[in-house]
Amino acid sequence: MTLQQVADAAGFSVGFISQIERGITVPSLTSLVAVSRALKADVGSFFQLPKVDAPITRHEGRLVYALGGTPDSAVSYERLSASFPGNILRSTLIHEPPGFRSEPMSHEGEEIYFVVKGALTIEIDGERTILEAGDSAHFPSTLTHVTWNHTSELATVFHTCTMDVFGDGEPSAETSPSLVVKRTAVERSASKPSKTRKPTG
Repeated sequence: MTLQQVADAAGFSVGFISQIERGITVPSLTSLVAVSRALKADVGSFFQLPKVDAPITRHEGRLVYALGGTPDSAVSYERLSASFPGNILRSTLIHEPPGFRSEPMSHEGEEIYFVVKGALTIEIDGERTILEAGDSAHFPSTLTHVTWNHTSELATVFHTCTMDVFGDGEPSAETSPSLVVKRTAVERSASKPSKTRKPTG
């Protein structure tokens, strides 16, 4: 396949695919799944996926894994969700280093971001919002979305999606467009947003 064919099938730019191929960019987990689908390859061909069969995980026993990069630049993950017949939720703790920015993407299903520690900028369908500790966002994954850690500190995010990022089963059905951003008790505002979204909750 040409770079253009892979980019078209995965929904990314040729430049982004080229950067992955040359080792300049490390994709996020969901982006890697999209590229794997374009190549008709199992995502496990690129790195060892953690398996969780038990319904309970302990923080001291969870495997922390990354797709690449240096310790200071790599995004690391901890798998929280279990694998069992019919499961549709895939959950991870994502640890994003300062300055990391994911690539814009859209895919099937829906997802939730909950900021555990630090802060994260999220842009959904062109609307930019800063989420701080205790804030959350829930939206259809069919909307183009991108996140980045705009701070100088590590951000820890609880992320749940219905995209089959672990190869557990079939993707879920598409959802209708909607967007919910929830705040903690103290309302916070985004600095210089591209569009202003009024928080709910």
